[in-house]
Amino acid sequence: MRLTKYAHSCLRVEHDGGVLVVDPGMFSDPTVALEGVDAVLITHEHPDHLDVAAVRLQLDRQPFPIHGPASLAGALGDAAEALRPVTVGESFTAAGVAVRAYGGQHAVIHPDIPTVDNLGYLINDVVYHPGDALVVPEETPVDTLFAPIHAPWSKFSEVVDFIRAVAPRRAYALHDALLNDNGLRVLDRQYAAMSGTDYQRLEPGSRVDV
Repeated sequence: MRLTKYAHSCLRVEHDGGVLVVDPGMFSDPTVALEGVDAVLITHEHPDHLDVAAVRLQLDRQPFPIHGPASLAGALGDAAEALRPVTVGESFTAAGVAVRAYGGQHAVIHPDIPTVDNLGYLINDVVYHPGDALVVPEETPVDTLFAPIHAPWSKFSEVVDFIRAVAPRRAYALHDALLNDNGLRVLDRQYAAMSGTDYQRLEPGSRVDV
């Protein structure tokens, strides 16, 4: 598989001629990420993971299925007819790639803020994108983890323990668009030292083969 990491939480997966995009949100240049897409995975409804306008624009050009929690229907509006609801533990195929769903709930931001549905996705039994939760797919070894390194709901020690628990061969930074250069330098250094794996942060547009 070839992965392109766009800003924040967006990944483009190309495999055997198929194109799968995960979380084309408002910080991620979604129009570019979605070009030629065959299927989309959405972890949850927050706009930094789902740019509804960009998704609708691409659907008008070329229909494709959107896989994600059933609760996405409200956020998608007129585009909800493309939604294929996914449940926790479900295995399915998207753009010719095997996917398994984990989790169920977004991490708690604050008790006064409602918690939304969130699914993490294990892609082709190789790449794990957890969305906005730290759920470990305990029964399956993960080769490549995209770890959310910064968020209103996150704590450095918890993310480090999450990476260690997943124990991937390598980890790439995810969910980093709210950081400035100072914060990125500090966290990159800390995660590289503490995560117990080969940790890197990819610049937007970077491509890796897994």
